[in-house]
Amino acid sequence: MKKVFVTGATGLLGTNVIIKLLQNGYSVIALVRQKSKYMGEENESLKLIEGSLTSDLSSYLADIDCIIHIAAETSQDLIRYEDYGKVNYDITVKLFSEAEACGIRRFLFVSTANTIGYGSKEQPGNEEYFQKYPFTDSLYAQSKLNAELHLLENCRNTEVLILNPTFMIGAHDTKPSSGKLIFWAWKKKLIFYPKGGKNFVHAEDAAQGVVAAIHKGENGQKYLLANENLSYREFFRQINRMTHQTPTMIPIPDIFLNILGRIGDLLRILKIKTNLCTPHMKALQIHNYYTNQKSVQVLEIQYQSIDKAIDDAVKYFKSKASSQ
Repeated sequence: MKKVFVTGATGLLGTNVIIKLLQNGYSVIALVRQKSKYMGEENESLKLIEGSLTSDLSSYLADIDCIIHIAAETSQDLIRYEDYGKVNYDITVKLFSEAEACGIRRFLFVSTANTIGYGSKEQPGNEEYFQKYPFTDSLYAQSKLNAELHLLENCRNTEVLILNPTFMIGAHDTKPSSGKLIFWAWKKKLIFYPKGGKNFVHAEDAAQGVVAAIHKGENGQKYLLANENLSYREFFRQINRMTHQTPTMIPIPDIFLNILGRIGDLLRILKIKTNLCTPHMKALQIHNYYTNQKSVQVLEIQYQSIDKAIDDAVKYFKSKASSQ
């Protein structure tokens, strides 16, 4: 039985990854801040360790075959690069050094698709595309890209694989995180939508891609975990269809988003935390599209429809609400 060490176990992707690992016969050690935050099922092959990423983790890495590093600072309101870098870069470098010292064979780093250049629906971005604006000005995306570059430059003793998921939708989104986009449209009479779009993927499929990469991925390679390229209008219309709604949909003018971005820039200059800034508002106006061809061919993922992802997410949110 292979032993895997996982960080970020309580998030949307982390929970789905652990479920997939256990289904595939792995023994898992998962680092969590609080055991009570893990919403997956108990399993004799799963050991939850309460601790911090900043502490020495080498004592937990004996006999580990692979590390899957998912934990990250994903907040969108932080105003300094250092606030992202100390988690997304510094801790990644530290954990990788510990992996090398312990002789671990493989290190899987879960990054973001936004370190890769996007394309159009006709010619979507792939793993060879260089990062593009506005993500070149995203503090979060930059911290992830810098971590990727460090790992890829040092993958000699411990093999490195980079997983780049797009926007994930599915069950076990306990915060919720990306599921907030569903609540933007669910049970609303009016839906205001930006004119851009992005790539969506079922969180379960992204998790399957991570697990498949343990054996099928190649050292020093990046893999987009991506599926359907949809405009925000198309995505919200799918939510409406799945939940039997007929709201009025109103596009948000780009100029309004640009004004919000400039207001956010000013607030950030004044050291006020806010989700608003020009790069974030510009990201809502572009078509942030990618292809999954490489992950299909190499990792052999069979992607599920986004209708299924939406349905699974809505069912999860309903079951969570009824249990409270």
